[in-house]
Amino acid sequence: MAERTPLLLLPGLLCDAGLWAPQAEALADVAEVQVADLTQDERVEAMAARVLAQAPARFALAGLSMGGYVAFEILRQAPERVSHLALLDTTAAPDSPERALQRRRSLAILKRGRFLGVTRQLLPTLVHPRHVHGPVGQAVQAMAQRVGPEAYRRQQTAILHRPDSRPLLPTLTQPTLVLGGADDTLTPPAVVRALAAQIPQSQLHTLPDCGHLPTLEQPDATSALMRRWLQS
Repeated sequence: MAERTPLLLLPGLLCDAGLWAPQAEALADVAEVQVADLTQDERVEAMAARVLAQAPARFALAGLSMGGYVAFEILRQAPERVSHLALLDTTAAPDSPERALQRRRSLAILKRGRFLGVTRQLLPTLVHPRHVHGPVGQAVQAMAQRVGPEAYRRQQTAILHRPDSRPLLPTLTQPTLVLGGADDTLTPPAVVRALAAQIPQSQLHTLPDCGHLPTLEQPDATSALMRRWLQS
């Protein structure tokens, strides 16, 4: 049996290992998969340091949304340890003022003791409409409840204070998969295209009928692209 590539997977906001469950199974023959815990820290710098302390000496790295923000920080702290990079539905830019205000409002609501997780009303902003009612929507809601309010507070705080990663992009030398959902409203295709355009060794793919969570919405296509990326 061929040696498997160490593959470190970084979840998004209010997500856990369930976000990557289809890929962990589909890529088990070619990858030694580890899903990082991004629930303990309220700065991306601390998240990245914690991940690196528990990671193999050298590994392929994939991050979705908030996981992408942490991936950029890992690349600032230890670029020589990352062999391959995959960025899913993420951006290197900081929040717009409007998006930052939305996060602060969410934190204010949480401080008043209200944690709603991912509601049925919120699901259409995360996944394609065809996935709202069914297993994908249920999986997203279940992950949010498992992550819980305190981790949500830490994650939103970390996202609010994350650095601008755009200056890092032209320096990246790893084979890079950039993947986005064609119907993602949180990180629209134009944002994902702009990200890929700044990374020298990137390959861009856009998945149809897919929102912000391609690992769950289009698991087979996502896994196939990641398999090809790992073997590049």
